Amino acid sequence: MAIFVDETTKVVYQGLTGSQGKFYGLLNREYGTQVVAGTNPKKAGTDVDGIPIFASVGEAVAATGATASCVFIPAPGVKDAVMDAAEGGVEFVVVITEGVPAHDEAWFYNKLERDYPSVQLLGPNCPGIISPGKCNIGITAGHIAKDGGPVGIVSRSGTLTYQALYELKLNDVGVTTCVGIGGDPVPGTSFIDCLRAFEADPETKAVMMIGEIGGSAEEEAAAFIKAGMSKPVVSYIAGVTAPPGKKMGHAGAIVSGGKGTAAAKMEALKDAGAQVALNPTEAGELMVGVVASL
Repeated sequence: MAIFVDETTKVVYQGLTGSQGKFYGLLNREYGTQVVAGTNPKKAGTDVDGIPIFASVGEAVAATGATASCVFIPAPGVKDAVMDAAEGGVEFVVVITEGVPAHDEAWFYNKLERDYPSVQLLGPNCPGIISPGKCNIGITAGHIAKDGGPVGIVSRSGTLTYQALYELKLNDVGVTTCVGIGGDPVPGTSFIDCLRAFEADPETKAVMMIGEIGGSAEEEAAAFIKAGMSKPVVSYIAGVTAPPGKKMGHAGAIVSGGKGTAAAKMEALKDAGAQVALNPTEAGELMVGVVASL
């Protein structure tokens, strides 16, 4: 199985008529994803390589049965795009866009939590999600992922998401679903959301979790692993050498005093029973060992 998306998922691309939306929308369709529609109020009634364009997500859902959306809208328009998707009736919204104002993220995160609890938001500022061989929504290169399970991946870092997929493929280890949650301060999907879904998925037998400095999401995930995970977890935390008080990469990756350090996160995960690697390649090697013991 897979979590969140699979071969039955039908995707509408918000921003399909833009250069990036078109590039990745068509690439995802070529991978095998059901890309059934795009949106652009100014170009409704046209198409992009045979994919119909609608004025709103609601119209796209009514005409195509779309169940998910992928947002390739410039940052100032993301807030409205997310609400268009939620109001339009999709169940899963992937926001690739980076640079979304934090107050916008907080606003639509809380709006969805309050008024649209059935809508799962992924991102903003994330690479998206891939269930290898079934569905690819976002900017992950499909050829670096091996299908067939038994490993689930969740990562804050886009680049390390790709490396994790490739490390496992090099060792002939398949993946059920890989989720890039993004590193913004207000992510729509958390580590715990993914860990809970992987724990419930019968085909996911082990989980690789990739974190980074800043915030407390990894420590919270460690508490969840300790209390509620029966499946083995391998983890890697990026930013061991990052100096305190300096932002490194993601907006959420800032260490304040003794909080949010790589060392503290690694210690919490070890205490929870996870295997903790010192680099991405070692994480792959540890997971190979886990899979061999399953």
